[in-house]
Amino acid sequence: MGIEIAGQIKADLAALTNEAQRLAIASSVELATPSGQTDFSFAQTMKNAIQGVDAQDQAAAVKMADVDSGKSDDLVGAMLASQEASLSFSMLMQVRNKVMGAVDELIKLPV
Repeated sequence: MGIEIAGQIKADLAALTNEAQRLAIASSVELATPSGQTDFSFAQTMKNAIQGVDAQDQAAAVKMADVDSGKSDDLVGAMLASQEASLSFSMLMQVRNKVMGAVDELIKLPV
């Protein structure tokens, strides 16, 4: 039983790592640590993903504000940016839920 859970945790971690790398590549965020090394850091990757989602949300808010104030006529672009930011946030929350599920499984493991 413990071996099966450990295997599931490793598989979940590998899937999360792959998804985090895909997110970083999709949002053009480097996976390098602050010292310039190319070591993988899950925490830094998550921070970068959160910053990318926040940047998308802020860009969508600016586009919507421009449309609302009459500075721009690009309603379709603003709506697409808003939906893209919403989907990015939803995906980030799914990754968060997977991580929390994995942590809960680790906590439940008998010592």
